[in-house]
Amino acid sequence: MVYEAVMSSDDVLDEFRAAGALREGHFVLSSGLHSPVFLQKNLVFMDAARCERLCRALAAKVIARVGAVDVAISPAVGGIIPGYETARHLGVRSMYVEREGGEFRLRRGFHVEPGERVVMVEDIVTTGLSSRECIAAIRAAGGDVVAAACIVDRSGGRADVGVPLVALATLDVPAWSADALPPELAALPVEDPGSRRLEKG
Repeated sequence: MVYEAVMSSDDVLDEFRAAGALREGHFVLSSGLHSPVFLQKNLVFMDAARCERLCRALAAKVIARVGAVDVAISPAVGGIIPGYETARHLGVRSMYVEREGGEFRLRRGFHVEPGERVVMVEDIVTTGLSSRECIAAIRAAGGDVVAAACIVDRSGGRADVGVPLVALATLDVPAWSADALPPELAALPVEDPGSRRLEKG
């Protein structure tokens, strides 16, 4: 059951700040892009009450945008917790895709019935690449992806995932490739935020 829960982008960022999860410096994101801001989402998701507040609000926003869905599917590993919690508030099954042979697939006995309405749930969207890959896997399994949803869209609304993107918060955070860093960012040491292991040397 979805309870009314409206959160603004500022409310969402306050949750990240309260968790110590909004960091500034020089970070390499999972996309490979460099950014002065990193959202340490796991510090948010490890707090059950905080995660529940965010995902309840995301579920309400999904319903308002696309109506009822049948299942929520997320990419492993980062999307599993918010995907499960959002599914709980939507009152639907929760599943996730994993990489096998370099491509996302449903495994572990997970399956969708042909034509089931699916919302793909992510944690943070930057370029939308993993979302598009996840959506392709869901469609290949027979699901009808009616929307993608995320806690934070840090692309400023520019990420194209191929379906409507429902974001609880939208940020316009700059990110650059390694060969196009602005001098002020290049001057800072690169920090390993823990979501990916940076190659040393």
